[in-house]
Amino acid sequence: MTAPQTLLVRTFTDRSEGLSHFLLRAGEAPRLVAFDDALGCPVETALAALEWTGAVGILQDDDMVHAARLTSETAAAVVERKAPAGRRYVYLGPRLDAPPMDLFEGSILFDEPGVKAVEFSHRAHGLAHFLRATAGVGALLALLGRRAPEVRHLRRWLGSVIQELDGPRPLVAGWFAASSAGCLFSSLEGERTYRYIEVGMES
Repeated sequence: MTAPQTLLVRTFTDRSEGLSHFLLRAGEAPRLVAFDDALGCPVETALAALEWTGAVGILQDDDMVHAARLTSETAAAVVERKAPAGRRYVYLGPRLDAPPMDLFEGSILFDEPGVKAVEFSHRAHGLAHFLRATAGVGALLALLGRRAPEVRHLRRWLGSVIQELDGPRPLVAGWFAASSAGCLFSSLEGERTYRYIEVGMES
């Protein structure tokens, strides 16, 4: 995690204003957007998941996150990974949640008691497998951008963003670049509000 030199925090009561501000600030940066922004994605376990997957080598810094879902008990993701034969899309998720798979779609990398990894040559097949496993509930997808965010940038900035939250809030959208990142969160209780938090290095 990098200590940010700049901090921008804004709160919106209108969903469209919050999303438009997020898109304006994101520019062309890689981003993740909630499959269902009414639910968002809980981030309470995000930092631990990023740290653990890095420590055991499941997620590499140059992996790009095309889809992710976190709950208090499980996590699932689709990452784009460079391989000698070209780019591959790897689904990682709980073994029990893994849906049936047609063999032509992908190949199993490992199938352990707690986790299953399946490699696909096409992004669409990887995302379809992810959505079958999660039903999209609480999921984030790499949308509205030219490329997906790199794991290294999530590890660099997400902790600094979460530190600025005023309480538990699900993530609606986030953009992550080398020099900065910004996230839009919704609220869980009471009147719906949207909180945008941006951190980065001084330019």
